[in-house]
Amino acid sequence: MGAYREYRPPAGLEPVVACVWESDALVDGVQRVVPDGCVDLVWLGDRLLVVGADTRPMVWQAVGAPASGIRLRPGMAGAVLGVPADEVRDQRVPLSLLWPAAADLTDRPEAEDPSARLRLLTEAVLHRKAEPDPLVGAAVRRLAVAGARVSAVAYDLGISERHLNRRVTAAVGYGPKLLARVARLRRLVATGEGALADRAYSAGYASQAHMTDEVRRLTGLTPVRFLEDATLTAA
Repeated sequence: MGAYREYRPPAGLEPVVACVWESDALVDGVQRVVPDGCVDLVWLGDRLLVVGADTRPMVWQAVGAPASGIRLRPGMAGAVLGVPADEVRDQRVPLSLLWPAAADLTDRPEAEDPSARLRLLTEAVLHRKAEPDPLVGAAVRRLAVAGARVSAVAYDLGISERHLNRRVTAAVGYGPKLLARVARLRRLVATGEGALADRAYSAGYASQAHMTDEVRRLTGLTPVRFLEDATLTAA
């Protein structure tokens, strides 16, 4: 398995980008990626892809191919991509299908140098001049709080649940209910060591059985197996 490294967002992109990252070539085996509420722009070998928000675990089999990319913050994908984020949900598509100018990035001589690819991609994202949607940002923050209910978040923001669902889905890639479940999974990872029942309670699950069901749905693994290797990535 290749090593994975995250770095701080580039200057000027902090409100838009959660991190930039690099992953060495997979020598053997596969890499499991679980939902995190984010959309990534990824250099995989010589391809430039949009990796849409995942609603289920995805297994990458890319032996020999190093990767690097930019992870967009939850709620920023729609603004950066220029299309509703749910159009690329659970998909990996060439970025050039959404940004025709992205084809020029892969053709530039600098793109032959892996160390230059993130700079090229960062400049392209800066050029988009995407601005956060304050309402979506407020919804994402509220939905990340333990015990958050979609109806209460919509009420607090002064909009209907239908309006909240439409805005969040277009910006994130899926609706507020799933986003809240993903946030709860991330809280579970962040709880550290301890008995599963205690970690389930701390993360905001109704019970250990509830946690087990949701972890299986989102990761494809049992909680014990998932938490053995789980680390909290930037989002």
